[in-house]
Amino acid sequence: MDGPLQLSPVFKPKIWGRLDLSPIFEPTETTPRGHTRPRPSTHRPPPGTPIGEVWVTDDNSKFLNGPVAGMTLAETVKIFGRELVGAIHPSTSLTLRRRSASLSEVEGRTVSLSNHVSPHHGEEREARFPILAKYLFTSDWLSVQVHPDDHQARAHDPGNTGKTEMWYVVGRDQRAEILLGLTAGATKKTLREACAEGKGRDLLRAFHPHRGEAIFVPPGTVHSLGPGLVLFEVEQNSDLTYRLDDFGRRGLDGKPRPLHWDKAMKVIQDDQKPRRNLPLLKFREPYGERRYVLACRHFAVEELTVKRLANLAGNPERVEVLSLLSGVGRFETEAGWLGTKTGETWLIPPATRSYRLVPNEEIRLLKFYVPDLELDFHQPLKRRGIQAAEIAKVVFDCA
Repeated sequence: MDGPLQLSPVFKPKIWGRLDLSPIFEPTETTPRGHTRPRPSTHRPPPGTPIGEVWVTDDNSKFLNGPVAGMTLAETVKIFGRELVGAIHPSTSLTLRRRSASLSEVEGRTVSLSNHVSPHHGEEREARFPILAKYLFTSDWLSVQVHPDDHQARAHDPGNTGKTEMWYVVGRDQRAEILLGLTAGATKKTLREACAEGKGRDLLRAFHPHRGEAIFVPPGTVHSLGPGLVLFEVEQNSDLTYRLDDFGRRGLDGKPRPLHWDKAMKVIQDDQKPRRNLPLLKFREPYGERRYVLACRHFAVEELTVKRLANLAGNPERVEVLSLLSGVGRFETEAGWLGTKTGETWLIPPATRSYRLVPNEEIRLLKFYVPDLELDFHQPLKRRGIQAAEIAKVVFDCA
């Protein structure tokens, strides 16, 4: 695995989702010979189903090229371990227990699956890809909700990890709102009382996000998303959510969606303020521009704008992921070339020594990975003359 590997997206029906996911995900695509075909995807629901989330690093995402074509991301992580994810930085919770299998060891036969051991109390969990990333498409309000940190997740839902996340605003209607953190004077008690009446949103801070804005959401921050948003979300590989107020709605199955008041009350941090209005740390590169969006120990996010040929390389210590927000082009390696376009997601394995990204039209993409915060953010930003106080506004401590 020494070149870019494309992953298929997984589409998730939601009561607050949309029917139209364009221009990120068109239902069809044109082949190099000019033929129209359905766009590759995994588990796409039938037409007429509202889609709220599109997971691009889902366990069930399938590889579309290379030696692992047809395998899911979960299968590939279990079998190949370090060969796919690299020597993950020790600040993460992913520690491989034994040497991962090589490609030659799995050809033509079944291989036992590697596990990883949580560093907490010797708890053993199945190996998983370290980062979950997804698009969100909203046409209605999401529930008022909160996520636990790792310690709280182990206490309340053993076997799960917490959920630290960030949002990148891909698009938004002019009046779209995000609710993030409690208003001044609100408490857990008053929030629970408001949620019991379906008025939980009234006690949250509201703002209108702008396109290209990045927002950091640590565990314990109560939040909700309004209609008219397209977000790219990067987070720990966890979907653990405690719902406080769903406004009396029923799910797609016709049943009321469960609330989790008791667990939520134990994890809410009522003094959390929105982490937004971050400094725009954008710099010129030979290929165009590079923006250091934000980072914490669980993930880092950069934005690359590729206007000209980009000579790139993988990182021998880790896997990196590229998700194209817009544009058309191709990846070139010694083995050949692969076309790419808006909405596609590619893994760059650690053994990828070099590759080129050639834009047919300007490409804008998000790059995310598990960072070494000092090497990947602090040092390069200092070299570019950014003061420590400004760096601290995009590099976050988190549980």
